[in-house]
Amino acid sequence: MEPIKAANELHFRVGFSGHSGHLRLDPLSSLERSDPLKSLPDFISSPAFPKETPESIKSYVEETYLSPRLDSELFSPEKAGRQWDFDWFDKANVPLEPSIPRSVIIPKWELPFRRRKKGSEQGKWEPRSVQVDVSEITVGAQESGSLPRVTKDFIRGSISNRPFRPGGLDDSQSLERILPDGATNGEWVRELLRGGPSQTIPPGFKQGLDLGDIKAYPCEWSVCKDQSSPKSKSDNKLNELSVQFDDLIKKAWEEDVTEFVEDVHLSEKESVKSEPEAESIKSEAEAKELDAPSDASNTELSALDEILLVEAAESKAKDHNGGGEDQKEVWAVTGGSEWTSRRFHELVPDMALDFPFELDAFQKEAIYYLEKGESVFVAAHTSAGKTVVAEYAFALASKHCTRAVYTAPIKTISNQKYRDFCGKFDVGLLTGDVSLRPEASCLIMTTEILRSMLYRGADIIRDIEWVIFDEVHYVNDAERGVVWEEVIIMLPRHINIVLLSATVPNTVEFADWIGRTKQKQIRVTGTTKRPVPLEHCVFYSGEIYKVCENEIFMPQGLKVAKDAFKKKNVASSGTGSQSGGSAAYDSSRAQKRENFTRGNKNKHFGSQGSGKFPGSGGGNQNNGNGFNNWGLRRSDASLCLSLINKLSKKSLLPVVIFCFSKNRCDKSADSMTGTDLTSSSEKSEIRIFCDKAFSRLKGSDRNLPQIVRVQSLLRRGIGVHHAGLLPIVKEVVEMLFCRGVIKVLFSTETFAMGVNAPARTVVFDTLRKFDGKEFRQLLPGEYTQMAGRAGRRGLDTIGTVVIMCRDEIPEQSDLKRVIVGSATKLESQFRLTYIMILHLLRVEELKVEDMLKRSFAEFHTQKKLPETQQLLMRKLAQPRKAIECIKGEPAIEEYYEMHSEAEKYNKEISEAVMQTSLAQHFLTLGRVVVVKSQSQAQDHLLGVVVKIPSTNMKQYIVLVLKPELPSMTQTPLVSGKLQDSRSGDLQQGYYVMPKSKRGLDEEYCSSVTPRKGSGAIKIKLPYNGVAAGTAYEVRGIDNNEFLCLCKCKIKIDQVGLIEDASNAAYSKTVQQLLDTKSDGIKYPPALDPIKDLQLKDMTLVEMYYKWENLLRKMSENKCHGCIKLQEHIKLAEEIKRHKEEVDKLEYQMSDEALQQMPDFQGRIDVLKEIGCIDADLVVQIKGRVACEMNSGEELICTECLFENQLDDLEPEEAVALMSAFVFQQRNASEPSLTPKLSQAKQRLYDTAIRLGELQAAFKVQINPEEHARENLKFGLVEVVYEWAKGTPFADICELTDVPEGMIVRTIVRLDETCREFKNAAAIMGNSALYKKMETASNAIKRDIVFAASLYVTGV
Repeated sequence: MEPIKAANELHFRVGFSGHSGHLRLDPLSSLERSDPLKSLPDFISSPAFPKETPESIKSYVEETYLSPRLDSELFSPEKAGRQWDFDWFDKANVPLEPSIPRSVIIPKWELPFRRRKKGSEQGKWEPRSVQVDVSEITVGAQESGSLPRVTKDFIRGSISNRPFRPGGLDDSQSLERILPDGATNGEWVRELLRGGPSQTIPPGFKQGLDLGDIKAYPCEWSVCKDQSSPKSKSDNKLNELSVQFDDLIKKAWEEDVTEFVEDVHLSEKESVKSEPEAESIKSEAEAKELDAPSDASNTELSALDEILLVEAAESKAKDHNGGGEDQKEVWAVTGGSEWTSRRFHELVPDMALDFPFELDAFQKEAIYYLEKGESVFVAAHTSAGKTVVAEYAFALASKHCTRAVYTAPIKTISNQKYRDFCGKFDVGLLTGDVSLRPEASCLIMTTEILRSMLYRGADIIRDIEWVIFDEVHYVNDAERGVVWEEVIIMLPRHINIVLLSATVPNTVEFADWIGRTKQKQIRVTGTTKRPVPLEHCVFYSGEIYKVCENEIFMPQGLKVAKDAFKKKNVASSGTGSQSGGSAAYDSSRAQKRENFTRGNKNKHFGSQGSGKFPGSGGGNQNNGNGFNNWGLRRSDASLCLSLINKLSKKSLLPVVIFCFSKNRCDKSADSMTGTDLTSSSEKSEIRIFCDKAFSRLKGSDRNLPQIVRVQSLLRRGIGVHHAGLLPIVKEVVEMLFCRGVIKVLFSTETFAMGVNAPARTVVFDTLRKFDGKEFRQLLPGEYTQMAGRAGRRGLDTIGTVVIMCRDEIPEQSDLKRVIVGSATKLESQFRLTYIMILHLLRVEELKVEDMLKRSFAEFHTQKKLPETQQLLMRKLAQPRKAIECIKGEPAIEEYYEMHSEAEKYNKEISEAVMQTSLAQHFLTLGRVVVVKSQSQAQDHLLGVVVKIPSTNMKQYIVLVLKPELPSMTQTPLVSGKLQDSRSGDLQQGYYVMPKSKRGLDEEYCSSVTPRKGSGAIKIKLPYNGVAAGTAYEVRGIDNNEFLCLCKCKIKIDQVGLIEDASNAAYSKTVQQLLDTKSDGIKYPPALDPIKDLQLKDMTLVEMYYKWENLLRKMSENKCHGCIKLQEHIKLAEEIKRHKEEVDKLEYQMSDEALQQMPDFQGRIDVLKEIGCIDADLVVQIKGRVACEMNSGEELICTECLFENQLDDLEPEEAVALMSAFVFQQRNASEPSLTPKLSQAKQRLYDTAIRLGELQAAFKVQINPEEHARENLKFGLVEVVYEWAKGTPFADICELTDVPEGMIVRTIVRLDETCREFKNAAAIMGNSALYKKMETASNAIKRDIVFAASLYVTGV
C-alpha cells in the first residue's frame, strides 16, 4: 500500500489490531522510502491480546454466534426488577402445534362454594382433570371436520370418520357443548387477580411450578346485566354469579350510544329483542332493526350500528333496493352487471385465466364476484357460455393452491368435462367405477360421490375452495333431486358455491334459499338472451311452416298449416268413402290413441303415436300406400325421409331428431335404408375412427350385432343415441357428431341433458312422452332444454326447431304453451331416506330436524319464522285478562268449555236432523224455527216459515227477528219509510206510531177478512221493517241454514205478509214470535230428535244424550243464571282464542310443524324395530352397515347381510342375486334360474315384503308389494350369473330382451355394490363374505363391460 500523504508530509499506514478487528494507524518516518512489501496490511498483535490463530477464531465464532444465551440488554442486572403489564385477553397468542393429539386432559372449573379442598397445607383448591376429545374443545374442528386421518381414506372418507360441520349453522347451538364449564366467563381471571390460588399443576402432572405467594392486583370488577333481554329470574341470578366478556365490551360501547327513549310500546319492543341467552352486539343490532316499525326506514343509524355495519357501505345499491329492510336478510343479490362490465379490467386487472374472446356481461360479473370470493348463481340458456365461469373457478383454485370440485348429475357429463378440461387444468375424475388422479387440484365427480364424501368426512374436503354445480335445474328430478339439496346443506362454511343452470323463473328464490341456508350472500347473474336465436316451425305434408321467431309466437304461420291440413283432409275424404270416411277416421285415430296410452309392453311397439300429438299417419292420410300396419310404417318412414331431404336442400343439416323411445330411434334409423349423407372423405374418417375406438375390444365383442349395425349407419351419416346402446358405442356416436360427420342423429331426451353437442336443426318426432307413469305433453322446460341444442355458436346465425305433424296440427294454445311458455320452476324434491337419517344421527352438530328445516321445501316457512317469533313474543307480552267473579273463584272456564262443547253437539245434531225427511215434514207454514246467524258475534235468529218451496222458488221464505234495535236517529220519509242518518244506508222499515195517528190499515189486527192469495211473492226480498218495537226481515232460507225446529207453531197471514205487505200482519206475526219466548229463554223448546223426529243413528243418539248431559251440568254450575254470564263468556272466549293463537304460533315454530315430521317419526320407529339404532338414537353396528349401502335399498341390503342370505351361495350366484338391487328396467323377460337361485330369490323377496309391512305398520306411506317390486327387479339374474361364469357377452344378450347398454350399466353398478358389501363385511367381521365379494367383483370385471371410456383414455 502506498503511503498516504498528509498536509504536513506526515506518513502513516493502516493495520488491523486484535481479534476484534479494530483499525490501527502507525506513523511512518518521512525519510523512509517506499517498500512494496511493507505496504501490505498485516495483523499487528496488540499487547493486551494474544496472537490470533485459526483455533482462536473458531472458538470466538462458536461462543458468539452458536451458543444460546439471553439478550444481555433485555435481561441486564439493572433491569431485573422491571415488570411488564400483560394483556390476558389480546396478547396471549399461543403458537400452533404441527399436530394435535386425539384427546387431551383439561381442568374442570368449578364454582368456589362447590370446590373440594384436599388436605394440603395451604388448603388450596386443586382442579379436577377430565379427558376429552380434542375435537370437542377446538372451535376450528367444528368448521373443518374431524382430525386428519390415514391416507387411504383421504378421498372417499370412512364411515368411522366424523363428518364436517355444515356451514350456516348457528354457532350458539354448540357453544355450550364444545366449551368446558367456566370457559366463557371470567371467574378464573377474577380469582387470580384478587390473589386467589393459581393453577400451577398442569392437567395430568403430579408436580408443577412454585410461583410463591401471588399478591392481589389492583383492579375494578363490575358485573353488567343485559337490560334488553327478557330474562327469567333464574337467568338473572345466574348472571350475578358470572360475567360475560361481551358484556364488558358492551358496557364500554354503550357509554357512547344514545339511550333508548321509552314510550308506550316499550314493553312490546323489549319482548321481541334477542334470545334469552347473552348474544353478541352484532346480533342484538340485527334484532333492533327487526323490531323497528315499518316507517323507521328513514331513521338514522345509531353510533353502534354505524360501527357494526361499516361493511354495508360497499353495497349502496343494495340499500336502495332493500328500503328499510334489514340488509342482513338479503341473501340473493342481483344487478350490477352493467357497472361491472364497464369497469371490469379495473376491477380485475390480473385475471387468473385469460380467454381468447370478449366476455359477455354476465360472465364478467360472475368472474368479478369469484375474484372477491363470493358464491355465484349463473342462469343462462344452453351454449350461452356458462362453462366460462366454471373454468375460471378452476383457475382460481389452481392460483390459490386449493381445490375445486365440478359436480354433474350424469356420468356422461363428467366424462366429457374431464376431456374438455384436461388440456387446461390439473384434472381428476371420480365416479362410481372410475378414480383417475384423485390428487389433482380440479376434481370432476357426480353429485352422489360428493354427498358420500361429505357424510364420510373425507379429508380432501378441507382443501376445497369451490364447488361447481352444473345443470342445477336437475334438482327437479323426482329420483335424484334430493341429492343436490343434501349436498348444498352439508357443505362446510369455507367452501364457496358456483351454480350453473338453465333459465328458470325462480332463480332468485332458489339463491335466497341457499344464502339463508349457508348464511352467505349469493350473487345472481345470467342472461335470457340466446347466443343463436331460434325459429320454431311445424312440418306437415312436406312443407315447413314457421310459427315462432325470436320468442314471438306467429299465429298466421300455424293458420296456414291448418288450412293445408283441412284441404288435404277434405280431398282424402272425397276420394274415400263419402258418408262414413270422417267417422272412420276419427274412430281409427281414437283407437290408436287409446292403444298407445295404455302402453305397449312389447319391446318393439312400432311407430304409432299417441294423444294430442300422435306420432303416426292416420287411416285417411293418402300416401299412395296401403292402409295396413306395413303401410303405416312405410308412410312414417317416407315422412321422415321427406323431412330430411327438405332440410338437406335448405342446408339445415346436421339435425338431431328427438324420439321419446329407444325402439322408436332404432326403427326410424333402420327405415332409412337408401339414404347416404356422407362424402367419401367423411366415410374414410368414420371408418378410421371406429376402427381405433373398437380396437380395444376383443374379437368376439367387435362383432356384436349392435356394433356392426351402428357402424353401417354411421358410414352413411346416420346415428342413434339412447340408453340401450353400449357405453363405448354411445361415446363413438357423440364424438363423431361433434366432428360434424354425422348428419342425422335419432336420439332420446338424454342427449340434450348429457352431451354438449349442438346441431344446426332440432326436430321433435312428437310432443308427447312417457315419464314412467303416464303419457303427457312435454313441459316448456323440457322443450326448451332440447330445442336449445339447435344453433351452433360461431357457425350458425339462427337455429331451427321443427315439430313433425302427421295426422293433425296441434292447437295454438298447446303449441304456444310449449314453445314460449314459462319454464318449470325449481321445486324441492326433498324426501327422507333411511341412509340420510342414519348419517345425520352420526353428525352431532346437525340433527335430522335441522336438515328438514333447511330443505328447499321448508324454505318459505322458515323464512317467516322471525316474524312469527316477534308475533309470538308480542302475544305473550300482552297483559292477561282476568275474570273477576262476585261469587268467589270463577268457574267460567269450566262453564265456557261445556258451553262450547254443547254448541258443537247442537250444531252437528241440528245439521243431521235437518237432512231427514221427517224434518221436512215439520217445515210447514207457521212453524217457528231458529236460523243460523251470518255473524259469529250475533245470536241465532228466531223466525217463522211464511212460505214453503215451490217449483218457481226453491227456498223457504222465513220472517226472522233481527237482534239489533231500530236506530233512534231515523227520520221519516214519504209513505212512512225511514232513512238511517247515522249509517247512510237506505234501509227500509216501519216504526210504530201512536194509536191516535194510525190509519185503519196500520192497526195491529186488520179488520179485513183474510182473502185467499195467489201465492206469489210481491215484496222485494230481503224485506226489512220494524214492528212491535222489533226489527224483522223477510228473506229466502236454504235448508242447511236452519239450526233447529221449534215445537210451537203460530198462525200467520201469508197474503198480508208476502203479497200485501200489511203492517198489521207483520205486527201481529212479530208479537206472536216474541210471545213464544217465555221465562227469559232465548229460543222456544225444539223438537225432540228422538221422540218427535225419530232419530235412529246411534252416533247421533249418543251425541244427543251427551248434549243433554252437558245442558244439565251447565244448569248446575254456579255461573248459570249469573247477570254477568254473557260478559264473562265473551271474556273467556277471548282468553281461549288468545291461548289458541299462542299455541298455534308455538307449534309453527316447533319441529312438529315440519311437513315430513310424521314420516321421520315413522322411519325412526322402523330403525329402532330392526335394530339399526337404539332407544337413545345411537347408531348401532347394523346402522353402520346400512350407511354403506348406496346403490340398493339400504334396509333390504342390510337385512340380507344380517340374515346371512348370501352365505350358502357361490360368488357367481351371490352377485347374480345382488343384481336385483341395481337393475332399473321395469319390464323384462322372466329369467330361467337354477333351484338354488330361485330359492334365494324368493327368500330375498319375502324379506322385502316383511320390511314393507313393518314400515306400513309404523305409518310410513308405502305399499309393501309395490315397495318390493320397485326395489327388487330380478330381470337380469340369469344374465349376470352367466356373465360371472365367463359366458361371452354376445351369448348373454340372447338370454333377455333387455338392451345391451342396460346390461352393461347394471353390471358396472353391480361392481360398486360388491365394494359396498365388502366394506359392510369388514364392519361385521365376516371374513368369508369379504372374500366372496372380492371374488365376485373380479369375476364380472372383464371385456366390453369394463372397457375404458374414450373420453378418459382418448382415441
